[in-house]
Amino acid sequence: MTLSAADIQRLAKLARLEVPENQMVELQSDLSRILALFDQLKVVETSGIEPLVHAIETSDVLAPDHVADSLDVQDVLKNAPVHDESFFKVPPVMG
Repeated sequence: MTLSAADIQRLAKLARLEVPENQMVELQSDLSRILALFDQLKVVETSGIEPLVHAIETSDVLAPDHVADSLDVQDVLKNAPVHDESFFKVPPVMG
């Protein structure tokens, strides 16, 4: 598949990229070669092969949850320079 200069300009606009004119031909060539590689993948025989989510089977990759006592609110607030009831008070971040 060959991309035209108009295709490259449209892609650049969609991606909100500015492509200098002196790089347009090189980008057009590079993207056309990449799309040609995808065309080669289209002819690979994949019937009878199940789709994979991961190449390697994984299970129980997360650590188990453990219930634990939480810290006392008053003990935590002792570390806060300023607090109001049970909340930390911080300076505004956005005006």
